[in-house]
Amino acid sequence: MKLVLKTATALALSAALPAIAFAEEAWFPYAAEEVTPAFSADGEVNAVTYEALAAAEKAWNICVSFPHMKDAYWLGVDYGVVDEAKRLGVNLNLVEAGGYTELNKQISQIEDCVSGGADAVVIGAISYDGLNNVIGEVAAKGIPVIDVINGVSSEDISAKSLVSFKVMGYETGAYLAAKHPAGTDPVQVGWFPGPAGAGWVEAAHAGFMEAVKGSAVEVLEPRFGDTGKETQLKLVEDVLQANPDVRYLAGTAVTAEAAQGLIRERGLQGKVDLLAFYMTPGVYTGIERGFILAAPADSMVVQGRIAIDQAVRILEGKDYIKHVGPKIFVVDPENIGDVERTNILPPEGFSPVFSVSN
Repeated sequence: MKLVLKTATALALSAALPAIAFAEEAWFPYAAEEVTPAFSADGEVNAVTYEALAAAEKAWNICVSFPHMKDAYWLGVDYGVVDEAKRLGVNLNLVEAGGYTELNKQISQIEDCVSGGADAVVIGAISYDGLNNVIGEVAAKGIPVIDVINGVSSEDISAKSLVSFKVMGYETGAYLAAKHPAGTDPVQVGWFPGPAGAGWVEAAHAGFMEAVKGSAVEVLEPRFGDTGKETQLKLVEDVLQANPDVRYLAGTAVTAEAAQGLIRERGLQGKVDLLAFYMTPGVYTGIERGFILAAPADSMVVQGRIAIDQAVRILEGKDYIKHVGPKIFVVDPENIGDVERTNILPPEGFSPVFSVSN
C-alpha cells in the first residue's frame, strides 16, 4: 500500500506529525438517509443503515476531483476517500482545482483523469450545472460518475453521496429561530452562504431563509463569496462595520473560524455569536471552547467513504444505494461531549493525501 502526499512541504509536515492511524476496523454500519426517487430535489427521505463492502475484487482506478483543499472541510472528505480506498484495496488519484472560481480547471482535470485510465470518477463539484457536459462525456464512455458533497444537476451520474445542504442551512436557521421566536425582540443576523452559484450554497441559503421565516430573526443582505479565509474575513468585517447591532454571524465553517479572532479582538464575545452550517475541526474546537455557538454535522468523512464504496459496487455490478448520505444532527455546547468526534471529522494532524496505490 502506498500513500502519496502532493508536495515536499506536505511530506516534511507529515514526517513531523505523529503517524496517522488509518481505519483498520469497519466504520459501518452507519446511520444514514436514502432519498427516493434517487436524484430528486424533493424526494422522500428514509432512514437506512449503510453497509460497505469488505473489500474490492480488484484494484480499480478511481479518480477524485475536489474544488480545492483550502479548508479543513475538504481535508475531512480527503481522509474519507483515501482511507476507504486503502481499506477496500483500490487505487485513487485525487486532484483539486484551487477554488470555486476554477470551473474550467476542474473540467480539464476530470478529462485528464479519464484519459489517464480512470475506471470511475468521484466529483465534488464547483458548479451545480457547469460540469454537466463533461459528466455526460465521461458517462458516455461507460465510466460511472459519483456526485459527492456539493451536488450536480446532471442526469448522467450513477450515484450521489451527499446530504441536503438545504437541510443543513435549515437546521442552522431553526436553531436561531427557536432561540428567537415570533413575538420576541428582533435580532439581526449576518449571513454568509459561500460562493454564489455553487449548488450547495444555493441550497443552504434556501433552507436557512425558510427556517427563520416568521421568527424574530432578521437576516441582513446575504454576503456571498469564496470560502478562502481572507475573502470571508473581509465580508465579516464589512458587515460588522455597517451593522453595529448585529447579534449573530452565520455562514460557512470558514466564516465562523475566521471570525473568532476578530470577535475577540473587538471585545464582542457574548455580543456577537457565531454559527456555521457545516462542521470542520476548527468549528468543532470553537464549540468546545465556547467561541462558536453551534453547527450541524454532516459527517463529511463518511460521505467520502460512501462515494468510494458506491464506485466499487457499481464497477463490480453489485447492489448499491443510488442517493444516500449520513444522518444530520446539530452540535452545540450541550451535546458536544456526547459526540463521537471520529465519526464526523478526520484525525487530528491529518495532512492532505492525493494518491493511494495498491
